[in-house]
Amino acid sequence: MQQRVAVIGIIIENRKSIDELNHIISEYSEYIVGRMGIPYHKRGISIICLSVDAPQDKISGLSGRIGRLDGISAKTAFSNAVFEDN
Repeated sequence: MQQRVAVIGIIIENRKSIDELNHIISEYSEYIVGRMGIPYHKRGISIICLSVDAPQDKISGLSGRIGRLDGISAKTAFSNAVFEDN
């Protein structure tokens, strides 16, 4: 199966959606290479960057589910490289 590497940038403006966000991320944990979270107190938001290695449909599904949460936005950047997962 072909795998892609991508980063998903997440901005959290509604803290009430964090539990649901964490639940979604845990569902995709097998594909997550790393996670970096930054609380930006000055602006009252949080920023999360997920590094993922997964089939493109899984990455798009994860990003789409996150982006539909109330007060949370997500954008994905894909690498151009495609890998065969054995």
